[in-house]
Amino acid sequence: MKTSIYKKPLCLKAASLVLLLLFIVSPSAFAVTFPIPSLQLNMETAKSPEEVVVVLEIIALLTILALAPAILILMTPFTRLVIVFHFLRQAMGIQTSPPNQVIMGLALFMTFFIIKPVALDVYEQSLNPYLERQIPFDKAFEKAQAPIRKYLLINTRESDIALFVKGADMKKPETREDVSLLVLIPAYVISELKTAFIIGFVLYIPFLVIDMVVASVLLAMGMMMLPPVMISLPFKLMLFVLVDGWHLLCGSLLKSFGV
Repeated sequence: MKTSIYKKPLCLKAASLVLLLLFIVSPSAFAVTFPIPSLQLNMETAKSPEEVVVVLEIIALLTILALAPAILILMTPFTRLVIVFHFLRQAMGIQTSPPNQVIMGLALFMTFFIIKPVALDVYEQSLNPYLERQIPFDKAFEKAQAPIRKYLLINTRESDIALFVKGADMKKPETREDVSLLVLIPAYVISELKTAFIIGFVLYIPFLVIDMVVASVLLAMGMMMLPPVMISLPFKLMLFVLVDGWHLLCGSLLKSFGV
């Protein structure tokens, strides 16, 4: 009985293996064809200069898409918003609430809200006429720079612009509109960093006062082993909720940008 019990599964496995091999080897196994798409990249001689221009435009578009994260971070209000929200979380003493996903999402949508007029100007003056073949690519690129340069100039300090103009060893621009984007972008970034750190310092002051008061009270009561953060955190949360902190902070951030 033992032999029959163990031989039956082995026989079934062997039979299944033989049938599978017959199916693979048999020509009828390839009778069913599946529509598998193929992608081919060819290098051919261009028949006209317009074909070369289209290829260069595609390469430029792919380059812009590859640099999209850096453009979003460095040329929009995203940098200031994220740093301020991070300082707020540190000042309140809550390291993981709100989580990073919430902070990044809020900063991202506030960035879209603030930058919307600039994006509409770029679309109406540059992108839409180019898509409708009213202006060439170089003209569209030139027109797209005007709203972006205007936004960057409004939110950039002149001292920061002068720093990079001097560092680039270039001729001093006659007007602010003559400043190159290669100079304007890093100047805008350090201006945003300075502004964000100033706002973060102001945010720290009321919460620091609460920490000092709680620490002094605990020390006077002789509770030196009790961490002051455990007592001050509820008071900081209560203060932030009572003054409607998120409304005040987001409203102040929206007003701090010039568009």
